[in-house]
Amino acid sequence: MTDPVRYDVAGGVATVTLNRPDALNSLNTSTKEALRDRVRDAAADRHVRAVVLAGTGRAFCVGEDLGEHGEKLQRGKADLGDTVRDHYNPTVRALTSMPKPVVAAVNGIAAGAGASYAFACDLRVVGERAGFNLAFAAVGLSCDTGASWTLPRLVGWAKARELLLLPRTVDAAEAKTIGLATEVVPDAAVLPRAQELAARLAAGPTAAYAAIRRALDISAVRSFDESIEHEEQMMQLTGNTRDHREAVKAFLDKRTPVFRGE
Repeated sequence: MTDPVRYDVAGGVATVTLNRPDALNSLNTSTKEALRDRVRDAAADRHVRAVVLAGTGRAFCVGEDLGEHGEKLQRGKADLGDTVRDHYNPTVRALTSMPKPVVAAVNGIAAGAGASYAFACDLRVVGERAGFNLAFAAVGLSCDTGASWTLPRLVGWAKARELLLLPRTVDAAEAKTIGLATEVVPDAAVLPRAQELAARLAAGPTAAYAAIRRALDISAVRSFDESIEHEEQMMQLTGNTRDHREAVKAFLDKRTPVFRGE
């Protein structure tokens, strides 16, 4: 039986790949469980310094598998709150909180929870024919998988409301313009470019990246004074790392620093 989520590690980069191409990488129960577990594996693996989240085939991920969900509805066993609690929330929490950067390789349409997973990543490499659709309201649902938190911080409150209340496909060009895409590349280059960026990050000061991620999250929900106090703490922390000392020494020695994430 084909694994619905592949997990590969090379050169300090873990690539987590949704692998249901015939179903546009929609999220049935086994896929949601596997994705949650593989993302957690990447977060916990001390040999992994950066992560790529990808999809196979024509889509990145079209969200909930409505075929499976429809069958559960007919049996009266479709409690979406359960799957949000058990699958979507743990996965998106791991993506946003792991102490290492995450790059989304958006090779095709990213809809519903699939779009939300991409928004939870630090960078999004998007194919020219890819797009995003916040499809929740189109099927009579609220938003989930962190979209209410990540989307306004990427595009602003007004645009987030528009995209959630009036769902449509945002193509790659518009995604770049409004901040959903970090860069747009030819479709065949999506995964190689995402892995290239992840390799660059993996070779960098990952302790500093973790601190920057945390500082941005803190600033999104705390006051200015609390945010700058947290910056003080993070500077104290990163200022005592081996990577910082190595960077300063390398500057003085006129050479390229070698970072170890410690």
